[in-house]
Formats: sequence, C-alpha cells, structure tokens
Amino acid sequence: MADKNNRGDAVVVIGLGRFGGALAAELAARDVEVLGVDSDSRNVQEFSGQLTHVVQADSTDPDAMEQLGIAEFGRAVVGIGTNIESSVLTTSILVDLGVTDIWAKAISRQHGQILRRVGAHHVVQPEADMGERVAHLVTGRMLDFVEIDEDYALVKTKAPAWADGRTLGELGIRSTYGVTIVGIKKSGSGFTYATSDTLVQSGDTLLVAGDTEKTERFSEET
Repeated sequence: MADKNNRGDAVVVIGLGRFGGALAAELAARDVEVLGVDSDSRNVQEFSGQLTHVVQADSTDPDAMEQLGIAEFGRAVVGIGTNIESSVLTTSILVDLGVTDIWAKAISRQHGQILRRVGAHHVVQPEADMGERVAHLVTGRMLDFVEIDEDYALVKTKAPAWADGRTLGELGIRSTYGVTIVGIKKSGSGFTYATSDTLVQSGDTLLVAGDTEKTERFSEET
C-alpha cells in the first residue's frame, strides 16, 4: 500500500457490525477508499465487493495490524462496540502505529473516557447521541436538532407568527433571546444566509444557533 500521505481520503474501518458496516458502506458510496477489517468471516463476506478491500483479521494483534499496512492510513474508525476490551486494545494499537485521526465508538460514557485516555481523537456514542437528539425533537417544536459542541446547538424551526413581515434587524432576536439566525429557507427554495436585512415571513424555516437551552426556548416561541 502507498504511503499514508498519498492515500487521500482513504479510511480503515475496524469492526463491520451495525455501526461500522453502515459507516463503511456510506463512505464507499461516496467513492472513498475503504479498508474493512473484521474478525467475523460472516461480516467479511457480507461486505466483500462493497468496499475497496475487506479482510478477516484480529485487530487486537499488533503484528496482524502492521502486516495489513494500517500505519499507512491517516484515518481509522473503530466500530467495535460490544467488546470493550477489544475496542480499547484496537484503539491503542492504532495510536502505536501512528494513525493521526482515530474515531472510536463507545457504548457508555466510561467506555468513551477510556478510549480518549488511550489516544482516540474522536469518540462517538451513536445510540446515546441519537436518543438525545430525538428527545429534543419529541419534547419541543423544533424540526431538527444538532448539538455542535457541549451546550451549543444548531436548531431548525419554523419562524414564529409574530415575526411575519419584519426583518431580522427589526426583530432583535439576538438581543432578546441570545441566539443567532444563521440561515433561512423560503417556501419552494433552499436555505440562504441570513442578514439583518432578511425579511421573515410566517412559515419560513429558520436555522438557529446558540446556547442549547436558549435555542430550545426560542423554538418554543414559534
């Protein structure tokens, strides 16, 4: 395999279960070169032909990982979730091999903390993250919710009726609610950047950024 500096967007995905398999398939659909690694021959067979390369190997074996040329990849995803020991060992080996961008799946907050300590650069908790997102949608009037960072969110919501026919500058939403309208979508068109001169009409869709609690509070005003 080529040197990792020449691999472009190539990614190694370790663990082709529900999360890792779906991620690997999506990357492949985006024409990203993907090496899939799994210890289960059934998963390897399922993704054979879908990904650029698929191999059966023990990701907790440093020699096996080195022979696969994992060190040549700049990015890796550890999709192992149910076996915490294997997840942590695999992540540690990736660190030792010099992989510079490691994403790892965690099944609990404690698991995530361990992954970070051994060197994972990004830790995701798919079930917990999705549960939190859906909870925000179920309990509020927002159309979509994404937490960009701790206590900072981007919310999609309908423009309130009281904003109809007024510009964002006239409404003073930032000073009143402490949030910023960063985009607006008119009926029949796509999202565009919002400015103080943007005219808001009832039924418009707004992208609101700011403190999580404040964006939630604003969405309830609609």
